Amino acid sequence: MIENLLVANRGEIACRVFRTCAALGIRTVAVHSDADSGALHARSADRAVRLPGAAPTETYLRGDLIVKAALAAGADAVHPGYGFLSENAGFARAVLDAGLTWIGPPPEAIEAMASKTRAKELLGIEPLGEVTAADLPVLVKAASGGGGRGMRVVRQLGELAAALEGARAEAAAAFGDGEVFAEPYLERGRHVEVQILADTHGTVWTLGTRDCSLQRRHQKVIEEAPAPGLPPQLQEEMAALAIRAARSVSYVGAGTVEFLVADGRAHFLEMNTRLQVEHPVTEAVFGLDLVAEQIRIAEGHPLPAGPPPAHGHAVEARLYAEDPAHAWAPQTGTLHRLAVPDGVRLDSGYGDGDRVGVHYDPMLAKVVAHAPTRAEAVRKLAGALERATLHGPTTNRALLVASLRHLEFTAARMDTGFYDRHLTALTAPAHDPYAPLAAALADARGASRFGGWRNVPAQPQVKRYAMAGEEHEVRYRHTRQGLTADGVRVVRADADLVVLEVDGVQRRFEVARYGDRVHVGGTVLTALPRFPEPGERLAPGSLVAPMPGTVVRVAEGLAEGAAVTAGQPLLWLEAMKMEHRVTAPADGTLTALHAVPGQRVEPGTLLAVVSGGRAEERPDERADEQGSPQLPGEQRAERDKPAR
Repeated sequence: MIENLLVANRGEIACRVFRTCAALGIRTVAVHSDADSGALHARSADRAVRLPGAAPTETYLRGDLIVKAALAAGADAVHPGYGFLSENAGFARAVLDAGLTWIGPPPEAIEAMASKTRAKELLGIEPLGEVTAADLPVLVKAASGGGGRGMRVVRQLGELAAALEGARAEAAAAFGDGEVFAEPYLERGRHVEVQILADTHGTVWTLGTRDCSLQRRHQKVIEEAPAPGLPPQLQEEMAALAIRAARSVSYVGAGTVEFLVADGRAHFLEMNTRLQVEHPVTEAVFGLDLVAEQIRIAEGHPLPAGPPPAHGHAVEARLYAEDPAHAWAPQTGTLHRLAVPDGVRLDSGYGDGDRVGVHYDPMLAKVVAHAPTRAEAVRKLAGALERATLHGPTTNRALLVASLRHLEFTAARMDTGFYDRHLTALTAPAHDPYAPLAAALADARGASRFGGWRNVPAQPQVKRYAMAGEEHEVRYRHTRQGLTADGVRVVRADADLVVLEVDGVQRRFEVARYGDRVHVGGTVLTALPRFPEPGERLAPGSLVAPMPGTVVRVAEGLAEGAAVTAGQPLLWLEAMKMEHRVTAPADGTLTALHAVPGQRVEPGTLLAVVSGGRAEERPDERADEQGSPQLPGEQRAERDKPAR
């Protein structure tokens, strides 16, 4: 029996495994980097071990340190979570060689499925041979790894050579393996996966399907179970292939087989030899705890002959600290408050007051709703997200709510191109026009217990706020009747609650202030000085760091004086486990290059200057190739991260 379990991971998944261990009576051990010394997962375990020496982004990849920590803390088992070392056969062997129980599949199964090409060979799936014009479009993919790295869509035969070269270089840098392959690119496919669970006694379960089609830049955003609208025969075919894949490598534990479904057919993509981020939707539908099942299987217990019956529908949304208005740049800062209404599941690696740092993935939480029908589950999740309290860094909450309420999604007509078609419309600013007034009235009430009333007529008070990249000026007065404003009736104005009557309808605004940031319901504003002082202006064409991070590389051969074109990659920043590409804002000349590989930068650090040509003009707002808005005068950051 497992008595003391170490989780070789951090954040949300570590906290999630610890919850199951607590329910089972298993003691827990956390490992943490220096950057995570006060993190929720480190606070949640019975014991915590600092992983010394390595940089924060590398700490959880040091299998030798993690095994040493497990032995020092008296752990008898290791759960890898997802990401980091979860699909590393060498780490699995090191855990077993140390006499510890590995909560996962055999190292040989991990190795067999690590390469997409080898996995296809095991299943007898013929790879695409020599690419001809008749095969187009094709997708060039890295054989190892995931998360969108090493991927290129080729629509013209003349683009193939460059796509292969670029994909190989990116795959080698990201995964240490430059092998790539080509497969047909399906424009309107659905990403569907099958959850499997296998014991050491030869029983293999399939636990329905999940649809993960809503993806932005190959990163999953919303997932659900079961995948809606699939014909029973197709579901049976996918389940049979998933079982065949598991049996072909003597699989043990939880795993997922992924497919692209199009034209009534399911095309095998890969097998993930670990727990998936989106596993909670399967748990909700089947009434199972998959982590508990992993532990029981690792202890040698057999599975029953068949899985429990499925009930209802579940939908999950990934809540990220990222700013849609600034090229989806990840956000940092204090998460003052994160709470969702009762009736939905919240899986998070943060507690109120925790700081969202720069070193790791910016996912704040997963929110999961379960209901008897799909329509009810979707509505329940959208409403919960809309009413959630989120005080801290900017998030993708508005995108999630708008996506869940989009007609294509509610009608289950979505596919992997959903955001290519709709992202710009879904991220259009839709902030409450009365939020600045509510913020001003709450601030006025909180600033003076007497309300500031005078016995003589007074000029209106004026406050300024930034909201969605625009400045808003609001006016109000202190009168004998209290605070008043034109066009509305102020029913109530407290420091944390304002009630306005607009056209006979009362509206409530909950207000919270943290420094100069004001949260009014789901709207975030920044308080501005009444008369702003002139500050230092950057030269036109200046490119500054949008976030704290590290310069990982500069474009080969780039030097001051070089001619550059709009959209040309100049350098790459690494932050929160992602690479962010900084591009030239317009045609011109690189007149300054301050960025140096390895350099740590803070937000606003000057990286480079592009001058001449049209670099000093404000280009029209346009959308990039993924449908993400590129705002005037800003560089675009393209993020890549594992998110399976």
